[in-house]
Amino acid sequence: MPDPSDLICVGVLSGAFGVQGEVRLKSFCAMPEDIAAYGPLYTADGSRQFQIKLTRDVAGGMSARVKGIETREEAEAMKGTELYAEKSRLPRLPDDEFYHADLIGLEVRDTQGALLGTVRAVHNHGAGDILEVAGPKALLLPFTMAVVPTVDLTAGRIVADPPDVAE
Repeated sequence: MPDPSDLICVGVLSGAFGVQGEVRLKSFCAMPEDIAAYGPLYTADGSRQFQIKLTRDVAGGMSARVKGIETREEAEAMKGTELYAEKSRLPRLPDDEFYHADLIGLEVRDTQGALLGTVRAVHNHGAGDILEVAGPKALLLPFTMAVVPTVDLTAGRIVADPPDVAE
């Protein structure tokens, strides 16, 4: 069983496709079809393992066969299951790119060194990543070079230059 702290969410099962046990799969990978190469995939706690075989592109993602899922009812029961891969199986990223999981929990300081909080989540609603920072004031920061000029994973810190906001 893998260490849950070494798992990265790479997709989610979004329901059944057809009547023969295929599932709808939404991949979070840069190249959606790469999700099948990172297997086996796991639940967040690492307790369940899945072997995935992609079958075709469908609206909103792709369809896949999951070993052990044979009926539409079994596929529907899997709806909402997030799929995780071991980080060691994922590609190494360039220095200016980060997995969302690596950012969560990092301390965020402004350019003067004042603590703003810690990254609670990373959101993306289609226009780019947004860091949700939990601290004395809740902040949503666009994850751009202008607003977040420094990410230091080794030190566990982000330097941010948040825009001035009228209170």
